[in-house]
Amino acid sequence: METILHFLSELRRNNHKEWFDAHRKQYQVAVGKFHTLTEKLIEAIADFDPTIAGLTVKDCTYRIYRDIRFSNDKSPYKTHMGAYICRGGKKSGYAGYYFHIEPGDDCQMSNHMLFAGLHCAEPKIVKSVREEIDDHGEQLVAAIKKAKGFSLGQEYKLKRVPAGFPSDHPYAEYLKLKDIYLEKSVDDDYLLAENLIERVARDFRSTKPLLDQLNRAVEYAYEEM
Repeated sequence: METILHFLSELRRNNHKEWFDAHRKQYQVAVGKFHTLTEKLIEAIADFDPTIAGLTVKDCTYRIYRDIRFSNDKSPYKTHMGAYICRGGKKSGYAGYYFHIEPGDDCQMSNHMLFAGLHCAEPKIVKSVREEIDDHGEQLVAAIKKAKGFSLGQEYKLKRVPAGFPSDHPYAEYLKLKDIYLEKSVDDDYLLAENLIERVARDFRSTKPLLDQLNRAVEYAYEEM
């Protein structure tokens, strides 16, 4: 893990092609270690979530190159590494577990995170999730409470209850969410622990009740497509 953190920290300070090309071997070592970590994490999660079994590293990880076509930030490389581990792989549309490593610098704290849930879902899936909340909101709230150390993400949220639901709905605040996910910040000490895989898997295990409910809604949406 030290190798990954060191490389990403240096890349953050030197985010340009000349530096990256000169340090390509270091990148290959760091990304190789991250892929090994991802393999172990897939295996650990599959122990309690059988829908994950059989996934490969390629199914769950991303390229380090940024898409800068429509961005004001022209930095060519991502300064983080992440793995989205979910049924069918990262492009399947199912809710999953996301492990994110992102060191800060001398002036900014790290942004290492664990996420679990749905992000940027298709409109039909969002609609199905809201119907699930309408029918089983109490189950959703209970599942969120079971996720030890996680909080509900609030970044992507409507100002009003979406059309088709009463404004005084008992779960109005959940219906407003465009993305439903849980998040947990972790620090360097967490990542550098010898039992990192076990810790991450244990944390993600507590989010499984929510993912099961969200993926039930995703299944309904796909059946109707």
